[in-house]
Formats: sequence, structure tokens, C-alpha cells
Amino acid sequence: MQGHDYSVFFLMIFRNSLITNPTKNYGITSIADKGVAISIVFILFCVIPSYTTAQQITPSNDNIDTINKKDLIDVFQKTFKYTPQKIQRRGRRKVYFSLVPTSSAVPGGGKALITSTSAAFYLGSRINTALSSVTFVPYLNFKGRYSIGFRNNIYTNKNKWNIQGDTRFSLYPEYVYGKNNTNSQNNRVLITYKYVRFYQTLLKQLKPYLLAGVGYNLDYHINIQTVGDTIGLPKFLSYPHGTAANANSLSSGVTFNLLYDSRNNSLNPLPGAYLNFIYRVNPYILGNGDNTWKSLYIDGRKYIDLQGRRRKVLALWSYVWTALNNNVPYLDLPAIGYEPYQRSGRGIQQNRYRGKSLVYFEGEYRNDLRDDGLLGYVLFANMNTTSGPGDGKFTGPHPAVGAGVRVKFNKRSNTNIAIDFGVSKGHSAITLNLGEVF
Repeated sequence: MQGHDYSVFFLMIFRNSLITNPTKNYGITSIADKGVAISIVFILFCVIPSYTTAQQITPSNDNIDTINKKDLIDVFQKTFKYTPQKIQRRGRRKVYFSLVPTSSAVPGGGKALITSTSAAFYLGSRINTALSSVTFVPYLNFKGRYSIGFRNNIYTNKNKWNIQGDTRFSLYPEYVYGKNNTNSQNNRVLITYKYVRFYQTLLKQLKPYLLAGVGYNLDYHINIQTVGDTIGLPKFLSYPHGTAANANSLSSGVTFNLLYDSRNNSLNPLPGAYLNFIYRVNPYILGNGDNTWKSLYIDGRKYIDLQGRRRKVLALWSYVWTALNNNVPYLDLPAIGYEPYQRSGRGIQQNRYRGKSLVYFEGEYRNDLRDDGLLGYVLFANMNTTSGPGDGKFTGPHPAVGAGVRVKFNKRSNTNIAIDFGVSKGHSAITLNLGEVF
């Protein structure tokens, strides 16, 4: 089959399941579940055609062409007449570091000092090996709120293995909202807790760009408390799971993963596609007790190169995240800004929308302002819709729009400093990232 034939094939399967046999139970028990299924078809339709057009890895010169490119390191050297001492290289494996300190507001008040440090490197030839990265992101707001986090995305030689991870320990406040269909800032409660996350996934290459593997996910929320609340969190949220006062919430699960990734740089994706399936099971044997549950996460992204003298890219992103049980601890339910890399919902307050299922769409136009790639800009828009834990009805859509500036920090790893301003109903925010948002 050609790429578009695969899309039609999947559409026929879903059409026959949802329409031709409406009385047969495929696990789709509500309008919300049907909405999730339609969104899954949309992701497959957009991403699968690219699979047949990128079966072979595109050769590239092992020496990165940066002759006519400029970054902040070049600006620093020219401004301060600084010539760094050359370091002896062993082979062609070199590490490219990027560091960005910044200050940002945090929920509950106060400012946070955030430092994002990224190390990018190749564990094989650039001809057939993707760029690996390790990121360290600590923050402190000088009022007892802090977070220490590590993220890794490692590709071994020839992309035979991929190791993805997210490890963090945090103590920070956040707001939770009583209803998904209101933007009222009065309908919220501030909660605090300690949070331990340990996610690690090992994937094996099946064929170029296609990997499969297993992983382990741990979410541990410790001593969940409300601040200045008299009604009580279970009553306020109308949700009994994982909301008891001063209680802990533990979810320990195994994940089954299927990944298609034709990007050669996750820090600044070039034209290509990305499709990620994560099926999570939290069984009794891993310490969940009677609180066992399952979830499904499907993430699709497409990057389209728009021809021109300067680099122009249209980036599209959509994901579907749904709990498959009704007893998921509240803080583990799908929520905006809490997908694996916590980048969604620019312009929307993190955790503003949470429910049993969440569907998300985002589009971004990226353009360089200079031929040397030092400066650029982006325009973006996103929307999400969530279904309530009880009635299963979707609310929204909840849109946001914004724009941002890009500054090339390291031309060798093609790492940008991303400064974005986003706005939605009742909220606006400036965000800073090291690398593109998606």
C-alpha cells in the first residue's frame, strides 16, 4: 500500500467499527470515547502517509555545515574578542552544551529562578544516528518551592536503541478547578504536595524510524494538602480518588510503546514526522493495591518544509490522552500541560483543564528573520477539549494564541532559545524553553 492507502485503510476500519456495527461493543461507551476515536483517526491520517515517503535515511555530511550560520557564541566571541582554547576531540563525538538562566512566576505567588542546561551529542555517525540530548532543569523560588529534574533522549549508534526518561523531585503549588466549563478564577483551590516522577523507556529499532519497547512509569504524590480551603478537596472536585486530605497518591505502571520518528533533531525538529503510542497498565503487583487502572496516550506531529531562501517550517501537533478506568487518582488524570514533556497549552495555565480524556491540537509557523539563522519568530495557536470524570461529556474547545522570538544559542546542535507569549480567556503568560516547544 502507498501512504494514502494506509490512511484510507485505517479510516475504513474505524468506520466499520463505529458506524456499520453500532450495536457491537468495542469499548466505546460514550460520546467522549467516540470523540477520542475520531481524534485518533485524525492523527493517523496526518502522520502515516509520511511513513512511506521516508523509508530511507537521508545521507548528510558528517561535518555540520555552519559556515554561514551564527549563534550567541559567535556574538559573544566577536563582542568580547574572546578566542576559546581548542579542545582535542576524540573521534567525531562532541558534546554541545546550552544553558539558559531565567526567572518566572509560579502558582501561589512569588518568582522562581530556573536554569535549563542541555547537552546534545551523537553516539554514532550523523549519517545514520539521531542527535541525543540530556537536559537538567532545576528551579527555586526562595520560599520553599523547588524542583529538580532530568530528561534524557538517547540514541545509540545507527539508532538501534532509544532510551527515553524523565526523572524529577518537586515541591510546588498548583491550582485545581471545580468545573472544566468555566474560566472563573474564583472557582479554584490551591493545593501543595511533593511529587516524585520516574519514567524510563527502552525502545528497539524494528526498521528505520520505527521502534518498539517497554518502560516503567512511577507517579508518587506525597501529602496532598489544600491551602486556605474549608470545603475539602473531594467535595470541591466531586471526585473521590486521590483527593483525601494529607494523603498520598501512588501510581506504578508498565508501559508498552510504539514509536515512529523521522526527525533527526528533537531539540529543533527538521521536516519529518513523529507518532508515539503509549499504553500504560498499573497492576496490583507493582504496589497499586486495589487502585489499578490503564491509560492510552497517542501523540502525532508533522513538520512541513516551506521552500524559501530562509528556513520556514509549518509544525503541526495533536495528541489524545485518555484514562480507560474511572478510578484514576485525580492528579494522574489527563491535564493540559502534563503530557510527557509538559509543553502543551502555551497561553493556558498548567492544569487548568483536567478530565478523563483530553484531546489537543496545535499549529505553529516558524520563520528565520536573518539568513544566518541567528534570529527568528513563530506564530502559534492551540486548543484543547476535556471530558469530565463523571458524565464523559467534552467541554470547550479552549483556545489560545500567541507569538514568540527565537535566538540561536548553539548552531552546531541547532538549539534555539524560545521566548513565547500566549494568551487565552482569563490568562496570559510568557514562557521560555531551551529548544523548540515541539
